[in-house]
Formats: sequence, C-alpha cells, structure tokens
Amino acid sequence: MAPKALNIGMIGYGFMGRAHTNGYKRVNDFFDLPLRPVLKAACARSAEKIQAFADQWGYESIETDWRKLVERKDIDAVDICVPNNLHKEIALACAANGKMILCEKPLAMNVAEGEEMCQAVEKAKVVNTVWYNYRRVPAVTMAKQLIDEGRLGKIFHYRANFLQDWTISEDLPQGGNALWRLDVEAAGSGVTGDLLAHCIDTAVWLNGKVSDVTAVTETFVKERMHNLTGKKEKVGIDDACAFLCHFQNGSLGLFESTRYARGHKALYTFEINGEHGSLKWDLHDLHRLEFFDYKDEGKLRGWRSIHVTDGEHPYMNKWWVPGLQIGYEHSFVHHVRDFLEGAAKGEPCGPTFRDALETQKICDAVLASGKDRSWKSI
Repeated sequence: MAPKALNIGMIGYGFMGRAHTNGYKRVNDFFDLPLRPVLKAACARSAEKIQAFADQWGYESIETDWRKLVERKDIDAVDICVPNNLHKEIALACAANGKMILCEKPLAMNVAEGEEMCQAVEKAKVVNTVWYNYRRVPAVTMAKQLIDEGRLGKIFHYRANFLQDWTISEDLPQGGNALWRLDVEAAGSGVTGDLLAHCIDTAVWLNGKVSDVTAVTETFVKERMHNLTGKKEKVGIDDACAFLCHFQNGSLGLFESTRYARGHKALYTFEINGEHGSLKWDLHDLHRLEFFDYKDEGKLRGWRSIHVTDGEHPYMNKWWVPGLQIGYEHSFVHHVRDFLEGAAKGEPCGPTFRDALETQKICDAVLASGKDRSWKSI
C-alpha cells in the first residue's frame, strides 16, 4: 500500500531548512514507511528569497507570513527553522491549530518559555520533536545500545566538547539574518544554546539526567557592530563555556565549548568511561565508534575502532553495502524516518519538547552558574 501523504510547512530557508528538507526528500527512497512527506509550503518574510528556496528544493507554494502557513488546512506538520526567539510563538500557534511540530534546537530562549511550549503541545496532543540530530548518527545510536546492554558497567566519567573558530574576528558584526546567533535578543545565549545544547542532549540520552552544574563563561569580544542598528553594541552572548556536573547515576561530567578554537570548524567529541569499558566518538570520523572492553584477553586488550557500516548496525541495513559510509546529512534522514514512524501511530519521537526541556534546564543552570560562579541544582 502506498504511504499516506504528510504535508510539510517549512518556516525558514537557511542551513537547517536545507538540511531538514533534504531529509524529507530522501527518506522514502530508502525506508519503507507509512507516511510520505510532501513539501507543501515554505515560508519567510522575503518573497523573493523564499520563492528561490521553494523552486530549488521543490516546495509547492510559499507564504511570507508564518501565521498564514500555520492556519492552512492543507498543512499537517510545521518545521520551525527560525531564530530561537521565535520558537515559542510559532509553536503555540501550531499547537492551537492542531499541527504536528518539528522544532529546531534549542527548544526555547529559557525554561519558562519551554515549559509553556510543552504544556501547549501536551494539551493539544500534537506529535512533536526537537532536531537534536546527533542522536541519529548510527555510531552514536550504537553507543546507546552498548550502554543499555551494560557493556560499560557503572559509568564514572562523561566528557564532551564542541569547538569552532568562526567568531574570532572583532570586525564580525552581530544580528541580522546570517549572524543572529551572535545577538542575545535573537539567540538567548551563545555557545551554550548553540553547541553545548547538542552535547548535553546526547549526554542525557546516553548517561541519564544531570543533578547539578558549575560553570565558567567568557565573552572575548565585548562589543560588536549590530547589523540592524548600525551601531556598536554590547555583546550579550557567551563566546566560550566550560562546566562540570554530577549525573544522577553518580558519574562526573566535563563539558567545554567555544567559538575561539582556531583550526576547529566543528570538532564535536564525547568519551564515556565505565567500570568494564569505555566509548568515544568524533564527529570528524562520525562513522566510527571507538570501544575499549576490559574483558578482552590481556595481551590483546586495547581500543578497537568499529566501522559502523554493517547491516546489523543502527539504520545501516537501508543504505549501502558494508564498508561504505554515510554522513552528516543522513542523521536528519533518520530523524525524519523515526518521526514518520511515530506520527503514523500517534507516538512520540524523541527528543520531544518535554525531553528537550531537560536540556534547556541544564543550559539555563549553566548560564546562571557562569554569572555567579556557584553550583546550580537542576
């Protein structure tokens, strides 16, 4: 039986809009699913820009007012790919109109907004998810399986970092379409909400809830020209952040993120140490999972590199033959796959808004700790 159409309304046309759209376009080519995404409408304020996006990616129509898109009867699910300060208002309107919601991360500007969003989607009983796509990299999903199987035993340490270098120049302005991540009014925070949120979501998924945190944050460039005002204004976001935490399972966490690590464009790694073994993963080599098993015979004991491309590995039986790897974009295909499977059954696709609120709580606590240098309970 042919899959039933699920009409998608996309709000936004930037990097994430393209990444998500690619997922919608490719998913049914490889996965047998009960639903098929239809690119029904794309929305942005500029008619010229959103029409060019729609023409390139195959959307059937455009809107320049997101409210009209949300109210359209022919839209089943809305993808929110806009700056963080717009997430709440759009999500509340989607819930009021009974639309399924796929929201970019982080969930909201703060916990209060996130809680309001959670209550709205739960009251409306609409299927929802947040795009923490790294969960769906096959090697990361496999790490989850190994941990759940008890291969590491009791966990002692979780450490992660996410390093970039694109904001080092003092001449880089803040605000506007391309640089809203540097504007605290649009982004809410800097590397904490943009990069560490990914690390935190993965950590909570793999290792459980965080109990408390202590953090240090730094803004290296204190003032930048603002694209919207044309004036030099104070920078309100964090350029760098490092924090320690306790997990509820008794393990310790160490996290670091910065946009001032010259030579790193997107270095995201994590390592987990347990009583029986350890795991580590690197986004730059995303199809490999490093695994150390203490039960191995002494003279052969050591780190092994698992090439996660076999059919028995997560998601990989739908792609190529063993040994041929996939990439970053496939994590979004996998997220769409899981969302469609859940939507057809009326079941949640994690991380849901409520799941993402847990990450929001940690981010808020990290930022608060960075201001007064104290421990903050979650």
